Amino acid sequence: MPASPARLLRHVVLFSFRNDAPAEAVEAVVSGFHALPAAVPGIESYEWGTNVSPEGLNDGFTHCFTLSFASAEARDTYLNHAAHQRFVATLGTCLERSLVLDYWAQQAT
Repeated sequence: MPASPARLLRHVVLFSFRNDAPAEAVEAVVSGFHALPAAVPGIESYEWGTNVSPEGLNDGFTHCFTLSFASAEARDTYLNHAAHQRFVATLGTCLERSLVLDYWAQQAT
């Protein structure tokens, strides 16, 4: 039987942008998020995308960003890192709402 993979802590961030947010401001947020994995140690993986669900249940959230960490300590380092803090400070001008959820990834058996 293969060894089970190491558990990862997923940090999921959803953004809903203001209706009047200029496309350039939204793109600046996306670009700013993209820069974080290179700036902050401990990020195991990063992915993002925009909502394409036909269900209409996204409640205005359009952008999803997922970071993975090997430990809660690595996640905490990210949250307190100066690069992350600078990024968060840029969100006020165009962000309507955000939702953040962390969970330990589990494999179905």
